Amino acid sequence: MYALLSLGSAGLLDVVYKRYSRKTRSRGTYVFGIGVVWCVLQSAAIAIGEEALIVDATSIRYGLFAGLCLTLSNLLLLESLTHINISLGSTVYRLNTIGVVVMAFLFLGEALGGIKLLGVGLGIVAVGLLYRPDPTAMSEENRGRFLPFFLMAVAASLFRAGYGVITRGGIVHQADPQTMLLLCALSWIVGGAFYARLREGRFRLTKKKVGYALVSGVLVFLVVDFLMLAVKYGEASIVIPIANMSFVMAMLLSVVLRFEPFNLRKGAAMAVACLAIAALTMAAG
Repeated sequence: MYALLSLGSAGLLDVVYKRYSRKTRSRGTYVFGIGVVWCVLQSAAIAIGEEALIVDATSIRYGLFAGLCLTLSNLLLLESLTHINISLGSTVYRLNTIGVVVMAFLFLGEALGGIKLLGVGLGIVAVGLLYRPDPTAMSEENRGRFLPFFLMAVAASLFRAGYGVITRGGIVHQADPQTMLLLCALSWIVGGAFYARLREGRFRLTKKKVGYALVSGVLVFLVVDFLMLAVKYGEASIVIPIANMSFVMAMLLSVVLRFEPFNLRKGAAMAVACLAIAALTMAAG
């Protein structure tokens, strides 16, 4: 149940991201606002919770690195969604399970068997099926800019995978999960503000940005905390892949809201992506 709630929240979040990115707005200010909302909610959850917050060097070190990866992944995802459709962007981003498998093999010494390789291959096939410029997202003269924005989505997925591997490594080394989450939220605040000032050259809050930040901040909090509860009460090898299937919901919502049309190619890509995650789940089990 918690994994499905995390899935639903993540699907809604991707759709809100896409809606925000359809117009020229500051990504940094948006991430800053999300971080503030998330930080407030996370602090409240810690205050009313039964477990005490543990602040030590290990938790701070892993929390800061995880927060940096998560902040960069979401900034890159927002940038990519300005010129690619949500079915491609969300699928690439949520297939970060592939990056986790590869990074865990390289840095954590985890085995890389045949079923895992099959899952990685299926994930690449799914992305290949979706790889094409979105005529509704860019003009004809800007169609050549599709590849850089697609690569941004890939980079976002890799940074999201890095967040997962660093968090896993932190837990293995006895880092406090609540402290890491709080530091991640603070990283969004700092990273968003720096991105707005240094990259975009502006930092201005408006009513619409505040509204988007409130909704997105609540969704980010729900995604993370529902997933934490799912891992607490269920097997990580099952609940995490379930939560990562949020791209299916994101695509369905984008079709209902008429952000993009549905076709057989997208349906096939969704099916193959689900098979990829299923294969990775079987390998983890």
